[in-house]
Amino acid sequence: QVQLVESGGGLVQAGGSLRLSCAASGRTVNGCTMGWFRQAPGKEREFVRAIGWNGANTYADSVKGRFAISRDNAKNTVYLQMNNLKPEDTAVYFCTMKCGMVVPSRRDDDYDSWGQGTQVTVSS
Repeated sequence: QVQLVESGGGLVQAGGSLRLSCAASGRTVNGCTMGWFRQAPGKEREFVRAIGWNGANTYADSVKGRFAISRDNAKNTVYLQMNNLKPEDTAVYFCTMKCGMVVPSRRDDDYDSWGQGTQVTVSS
């Protein structure tokens, strides 16, 4: 059974940066799409970024030019580098994974493994 553990969340001022990490255990991430979603209080979970096994990736318009995703298959880890953070980025960030997915999806229903989430709070 796959386990995903996020880390790196915290409190940061607007304009600052954070890097989230998601470490997978239980199986290799080779051949799997890894992604990040987020959920703000009172809102539905929304897509942030995802990266396929071959490096192809997709992103939400709201994070274009600010958030970057990368993966280290040797470490079974995916990263989300978040720059120029805004108060509206405040949310719980969730790591997710789906093996065998050819094109990274923006739909949470397409993923079947999820982490517990890490809180990101951006103050104005």
